[in-house]
Amino acid sequence: MRSVGVVVEYNPLHNGHAYHLQEARKITEADVVIAVMSGCFLQRGEPALLSKWERAKMALLAGVDVVVELPYAYSTQKAEVFAEGAIKVLSALGVDNINFGSEMGVIEPFYDLVRFMKMNKSSWDDQIKAEMDTGVSYPRAAMEAFKQLNQHESILSLSQPNNILGYHYVKAISDLNVPMGASTTKRTVAQYHDMSVTTQSIASATSIRKNLSQHEGLQSIHHVVPKTSYQILKEYFNDFGTYHTWELYFSYLQYEILRSTPAQLRSIYECEEGLEFRLIDTIMQASTFQEWMTLLKTKRYTWTRLQRLATHILTNTTKEEMSEVTSSDLAYIRLLGMNETGQQYLNQVKKDLPCPLISRFAKAEGTMAKMDDRIAKIYSIPLVKKNQHSALKRDYTMSPIMKKNTNKEDSHL
Repeated sequence: MRSVGVVVEYNPLHNGHAYHLQEARKITEADVVIAVMSGCFLQRGEPALLSKWERAKMALLAGVDVVVELPYAYSTQKAEVFAEGAIKVLSALGVDNINFGSEMGVIEPFYDLVRFMKMNKSSWDDQIKAEMDTGVSYPRAAMEAFKQLNQHESILSLSQPNNILGYHYVKAISDLNVPMGASTTKRTVAQYHDMSVTTQSIASATSIRKNLSQHEGLQSIHHVVPKTSYQILKEYFNDFGTYHTWELYFSYLQYEILRSTPAQLRSIYECEEGLEFRLIDTIMQASTFQEWMTLLKTKRYTWTRLQRLATHILTNTTKEEMSEVTSSDLAYIRLLGMNETGQQYLNQVKKDLPCPLISRFAKAEGTMAKMDDRIAKIYSIPLVKKNQHSALKRDYTMSPIMKKNTNKEDSHL
C-alpha cells in the first residue's frame, strides 16, 4: 500500500485541512494517509483546544486512515526539532512520502534550499551569532542571516511559517537519511496567522480559536469547519464546559514559578540563564496569562519561545529529561485511531517497526512514557474542576478510535 504522511495539530481541523488531505492523497496517489498529530500541547507553546482523542476523531472523519501521536518532547519545540520528531515517527511507520502545505505548492525549491544551506552552514552560523549579539531573538537573527546569505540567490523565502516547517521536514529527511519522498500542496486563501474569520469557506486555525476564545460562539465558525468537526467541538463544550486555553492553566503556572528557586527554574528546558529572575519578577505583577506574557516579552525572546518555556515550566520538563528523550531512538509510537484501511496498513508494516506500536498507555515504559503521562494529566486538570474526574485517567482507559469504512457508528478497540 502506498502511504503519505501529514504532520498536523488540527486545533481544530478546518476546511483548509480537509482540502490538504484530499490534495495530499491525490498528489501522491496514496492508498493510505497517516497523520502524526501533536497531543496535549502544541508547537507554539499552547494547550490544544480539545483533547487529542477528539482531534483524532476529527482527522478520521476528514479522511485520515491512521492517527498517531507526536510525543511531547517533539510537539512543543522549535521548528527544527518538531520536524525531526515527526519524520522519525513517519519513517518508523514506513511512510513513503510526506506532504505539507506551502505558499507556492512546488517541492523543488525546498530541496534546493536544503542543499544551499548545507553548503553555507559555516557562514550561516557565523551570521546568526553576529545578529544575536545585537540582542535580537533567534528567529529574527536567522531571518537576517538568511537575507545576507541569499542576496544574489533566488531561493525559497523563509518568512512564512509553512515554508519554514516544510524546509525542516525536507532537511530532517536528509539529515536522518531516511527513504522518504516529499511533496507539497499550495495553501488556499487563509494564511497561518490570519486573525479574522470571513464569509469565505477557509479560515486559519488562529482566527477560529480567536472567535471561540472571544465568545463569538460556534455559530460564527460553522462555515469554515467540516460538519463533523463542528459537531465534535459542540459536544466537547457541552461535556466539559470549556475549551483549553492558557488562562485555564495560569494559576497552576503561577504556583510552579513561585514555588521554584532560581536554580530550579534554570533547570527547565528552554530557560536561559538570567531569564529565571524575570520569570519570578513578572509573575507577581500579572493577573492573567496574557498580561504576564506582555510583561515578560523582550526583544530577545519571541512570544512563541516564551509560551513554550511557560509550557515546560507548567509540566516541569527539565533540560536533562528533554535531552535524554530527543537524543534517543523512539521508545514507542502511540496509536490514537484508525479506520479499516489504516488497520490493514498497520498489519502490513508492524513486523518491521523499530519500536512498539502501543494502543494503551499502560504498556509504555521509560523517560518518554513518564513525560507523556505527566503531560496528559496536567492537561486534564481543568477538566477535573468540571467534575470530570475520569479525565486524569483517559490515557489509560481510552483505546484507539476505530472508524469503520462504512457509515457505521465509530467505536473503540
